[in-house]
Amino acid sequence: MLVGVAVLAALVVARAGGPQHPAYVIPILKMDAPAFVSAMEAYTSSPIVGANRVDVLLNGDEIFPAILAAIRSARHSITYAQYFFQDGPVARDVVAALAERCRAGIPVHILLDGVGTMRMPGASREELQHASCRVKTYRPLGRLSVVRANHRNHRRILVVDGRVGFTGGSGVSEKWMGNGRVPDHWRDTDARIEGPAVEFLQAAFVTSWVEVTGEMLGGEAYFASSATSAGTVRAQVVRSSPEEGGDAMYRLFLLASASAQRSILLTNPYFLPDQALTAMLTQAVARGVRVKVLVPGVVDHELVRWASRAEFGRMLQAGIEIYEYRAALLHAKTMVVDGLWATVGSTNLDNRSFALNAELNLAVYDATVAHRLEQAFEDDLRHATAVHYDAWARRPVKDRVLEVLTLPVRNLM
Repeated sequence: MLVGVAVLAALVVARAGGPQHPAYVIPILKMDAPAFVSAMEAYTSSPIVGANRVDVLLNGDEIFPAILAAIRSARHSITYAQYFFQDGPVARDVVAALAERCRAGIPVHILLDGVGTMRMPGASREELQHASCRVKTYRPLGRLSVVRANHRNHRRILVVDGRVGFTGGSGVSEKWMGNGRVPDHWRDTDARIEGPAVEFLQAAFVTSWVEVTGEMLGGEAYFASSATSAGTVRAQVVRSSPEEGGDAMYRLFLLASASAQRSILLTNPYFLPDQALTAMLTQAVARGVRVKVLVPGVVDHELVRWASRAEFGRMLQAGIEIYEYRAALLHAKTMVVDGLWATVGSTNLDNRSFALNAELNLAVYDATVAHRLEQAFEDDLRHATAVHYDAWARRPVKDRVLEVLTLPVRNLM
């Protein structure tokens, strides 16, 4: 507890940023109507493209074998942005696979966030560099103002040969290994993409790469997917950051919530919606939508838990169902609406993701993919407990005090 309070005090002192969003008036559209698609494209500045294949990957058991197979298959290029990297068996496998492709003469560009990858062993970076991989750090600490240091690259991107892409919420660490049902091994969701949408995943990488290095990547080795049909899925790569100057991700979640007619299934480890997004969810309940929210029961950041649970009462009273996942630490960031639309990515439902970090989500306009994520959600509920208003209202005084103490830094979480 003392550590948490100390961290809280440090955040108050170092407060820098935390901008607020405009008070949007949101249209209520039907998810399956053309107007919904047009609005999503307009307000996220992101095109929706067809002819894609999207595979949902659950937990390390599915994520890492797919990623390693893609890396080892590279023949023309690899671009890789990762927020979190820590030593362990999986980390060593990823480093070895990337280094082998570099030694084979494949251009490999690796962008590591300066905060999230602080625990990456120096030996791993040296192995990559010795193999002639291009390894760069996004905003190393110590060279930045407090404001710029607070803006992190939270995106997870892997693109191989400009044709196959991955994104989601996973980092590289042994805690992401396994099936997401075991303590100390996290529950997460990623997506593997083939088809025209990969071009926009690559665009997100090269935008960050040019910011760090000044080098503009291009050519068939990096952009090869625009004319390639890989399936029938319509997909949209949405990205946002302070530098790109938009509320694209925030608008994505607002529009999707406002357009729900039957159901919203929301999984997120850092659930701190602001008043507008909370209003969209409660209004959805009022018009007959069943809203289920799955959050962690086991946490890695107590401050976030206190801030999040402070708002549970009014959401529960409004009819929003909240469940806490108990089998492991929940880190997946997904949303499914009406069984027709879904998103998976790096974005947490907090102001840090919406206003401070560079984030990226894949939105999918496809009932089959949405159904796969619905199934995953229902499976997760079997390992979760419902939060009831009466029990929440009886929480200890200590918890109430800690919830109040988080208020000054809620916008930095």
